[in-house]
Formats: sequence, structure tokens, C-alpha cells
Amino acid sequence: MASHRKPRTRIMQSAASRTSAVGVTTAALASVTLLSQSASAAPNDDKPSVEEVKAKVDKLYQQAGSQTQKYNAAKEKTAAQRVKADKALDAVAQRTAKVNEARRTLGQYAAAQYRTGGVSGTATLLLADDPQSYFDQQHLMDRMTGSQKEAVTQYQSRQAEAGEKRAEATKQLSSLTSSQKTLASSKTAVQSKLTEARKLLSRLTAEEKARLAEIEAEKRAEAQRKAEARAEQERQRREAEREREPEPEAPDEGAENPDDGADTPEPEAPETPDVPDDPAAGKVEKVLSFAKAQLGKPYVWGASGPNSYDCSGFTQAAWKAAGVSLPRTTFDQVEVGTKVAKSQLKAGDLIFFYDDISHVGIYVGDGQMIHASKPGDDVKYESIDYMPFHSAVRPA
Repeated sequence: MASHRKPRTRIMQSAASRTSAVGVTTAALASVTLLSQSASAAPNDDKPSVEEVKAKVDKLYQQAGSQTQKYNAAKEKTAAQRVKADKALDAVAQRTAKVNEARRTLGQYAAAQYRTGGVSGTATLLLADDPQSYFDQQHLMDRMTGSQKEAVTQYQSRQAEAGEKRAEATKQLSSLTSSQKTLASSKTAVQSKLTEARKLLSRLTAEEKARLAEIEAEKRAEAQRKAEARAEQERQRREAEREREPEPEAPDEGAENPDDGADTPEPEAPETPDVPDDPAAGKVEKVLSFAKAQLGKPYVWGASGPNSYDCSGFTQAAWKAAGVSLPRTTFDQVEVGTKVAKSQLKAGDLIFFYDDISHVGIYVGDGQMIHASKPGDDVKYESIDYMPFHSAVRPA
């Protein structure tokens, strides 16, 4: 039987049409590739340079240092506030014990009244939380003995004292809570800055990290050149000071012997002028000895020794070794002692950096200091020109 199905129509393609189709497909693929490449290249165009990353990381470390000082201040305040709160709670407990003691005394009087068949109203008065409310009832007061009246007065006094101490404890606990919140906020701020810095550094390629190390080395080399120039200036200054010192006079051989029997008064020793900016004898040596013994120990924000330090914890510990008590933060340490110009620095002086006074080190001479550097670094020597100078003080 013949098939009645309509035969399929064959689509004839010429060579030209096939070529056109291939051309369209190739163009489409090329367009997709270009778009893909441009899409992937766009973020690279916005990627910061190594120099920009370094500037950003340095700024984050500085901000973390400033937040660390705020954390240290909050930590000290919280510790002090906790002591006050504990004392207030102890005072409440003591006053409450006295109130209970006075109440027991009243109870004894009330029990005696009951055993002897006394007026029940008097017993009620003695056991009341507020005996004063009964004072208007003159007939009850007339029935009370002198000792009973004294017991009531003592109870009232102790109850009032306990109320005052409870109010004070509530106030101190509220302040403690506020200090703890500030402490937690400062801790979060420090961690946030350090985390951001670590993320920036982690995104660098090996080549970029090498370039970053090169930039850092160049910066340190420049700071070291300045330190060497400062060391030469200090050497010349010391020589000039020695030249200005008067030479001791030689004895006159032709002079008469003072021991010829005449009473010659001994000359008075010249007064030693007070030099308020000179460190106390021996203290600087102890400071420097302590500082050098800490070299290589890690920087840890919020730490004050003995195994790790932040910058102000390190300077505080060093001067403590010399018997001098410094405050905990750079903000307070900068106010201690005598202000010193950068050109007049002496070993042991505290040097502060940045406009926000967020870093401090100990000057050791020749343009160098020892300081607890930054997160990921150690206690080490550094040129004082490595960071922007703010001010300097001489603690003793």
C-alpha cells in the first residue's frame, strides 16, 4: 500500500548561508568571552595598590593602638569600680546584720511583754517594721520603758543606714555595669581594626607581599639614616659641653704653705645647681636594663607583662622597675614629668607618637628607642623617626 504521508521538506543550505551562521556563532562567542573577561577584570581595576594597602594597614594599626589605650583606661576604671561596688555590698551586708540584731532586741522585749501579759499594742509596736508610726499613740509610748524606747531608736537608725548603703550599692553597681559596657565596646573596636588589617594583608599575592616588605625596608632604612644623623648631633653636643667645662686650676708652686700655723678657713664647696630635667641618679640605668631584658617579647594589646606588652604597658613596667609609678595609658603618661624637646632627648625619656598620642617608646640615645611595636611584632629597637613625633617627657 502506498504511503499517504507527506514527504519531509529538506532544507537546503548553501555554502554562503553556512558560512554566515558560523560567523554569527563565532562573533557571539567572542562577545561572551570579552564580556566575561571585562567582568573579571573590573574588580582588578579597583584593587588597591600595595602602597595603598600599606597606608591603610598602618592607619588601622594606629587606630587599633588608640583603641587599645581606651581599652586600658576602661579596664582600669572597671577594676576600680568593681572594688567600690564590692565595698558597697559589704557595707550593705554589715548594716543589714545590725538591723537584724536590733530587730532581735525588739523581739526579746515583745516576747517579754507577751509573757507578762503586757499590752499587745506595745508588742506590736516593738515588732513593727516602722515603730515610728506608733509614736503618736501616747498611751503606748507611756507604757514603754527607757530601754525599750532606746531599742526602737537604735532599730530606726540602723534601718536608715542600711537604706543609704543599699542606695549607694545600687549606684556603684550601675557604674560598674556602664564601665563593663565601655570595656567590651573598646575590646570590640580593637579586634575590628586588627581583623580588617589582617584581611587586607591576606589578599595580597606573594609578589605584592614581597613589594610590601621592600617598601617597609626602605622606610626603616630612611628612619635609620635620620637616627645616625641624630646620633652624630648628640656626639657633637656632648663634645661641646665637655669643652665648655672649666679645667681644674693647677696649684701654684710658689705659693706659701697654708699649713704655716695660720688659721686658714676651708673654702666652702660650691653649690650644685638643681637641674630639674636630669633623671634621678641610677633610675635611668634600671629603666634601660629592664627594657633591654624584654627585647624579643611579643606585642599583645592590653598586656602589661611580664611575658608580653603593649606600648604603654611596656613603658609603665620599665619605669616601675626603677621605682617610679606611671599611669597605664599613653594619654596619662604624656602628662607625667618634665616636657622635653626632641633635640634635647636623653636616655630614659618617654617619646610619644601620632596626633592622638596612641604610641610610646623609651629613648635609649643615638636616635633610637626601645618599644613594644605593634601586633605581630616584638619589643625591639627602632629609630624614633620611624613614626611621626608628638612629644616627649622625662618622668624623673
